[in-house]
Amino acid sequence: MAVSISVVLLLLVLAVVFMRSGGLKFAHALVCVLLGFLLASTSVAPTISHGLSATTQLVGDVRP
Repeated sequence: MAVSISVVLLLLVLAVVFMRSGGLKFAHALVCVLLGFLLASTSVAPTISHGLSATTQLVGDVRP
């Protein structure tokens, strides 16, 4: 749960930065949000969730 909230906040901050810099238009951000909601309701959602969990575990295990 904490990882997904962190990822959502990170993506929100990135979207705001891109929108303010002009690299991301409001319509593009809206399409991305709608795509996320639609993906969350499909059968692909568990696969995406497991992939993100595995990636965060891999990054968390990396020692500098």
